[in-house]
Amino acid sequence: MKRRKEKNQSSSKKRTRGNARDSRAESEEFLKKNRLKDGVIETASGLQYAIVDPGEGASPTEWSSVEVNQRILLVDGTVIKDTFRTPDTDCFSMEEAIAGLKEGLPLMKEGGRFRFVVPQDLAWGKRGAGDRIGPYAALIFDIRLERVRG
Repeated sequence: MKRRKEKNQSSSKKRTRGNARDSRAESEEFLKKNRLKDGVIETASGLQYAIVDPGEGASPTEWSSVEVNQRILLVDGTVIKDTFRTPDTDCFSMEEAIAGLKEGLPLMKEGGRFRFVVPQDLAWGKRGAGDRIGPYAALIFDIRLERVRG
């Protein structure tokens, strides 16, 4: 019984490493292709973004809290979250945000809508997040900045 358990754990670890390797390769390929699209801007850190609507209001600072509508996707199109389809928005402080959003949101103005492609090292990196965002996953954020607080 103990051998079977060890074998299952070993097999599980191999699947995870394989998924991580596949996820990393898929993310890197997506980023490579995305940077060539018209209107895509890439920062020195590797964050990619396109301005859908520039907006006209205030921009957040590192001490702000923001209220956003957002659609979060994996590069394969899997939807992680979509507040555009609900009456609720997401509210969070800039301190809580992943590095890619800490860099990207200050580029926005209230009422603006951007599409960010966040490389894995500016997202959750090798650890992933929960059971929906695997290791080395790049993420796509379609965000409308509804309000800046503070």
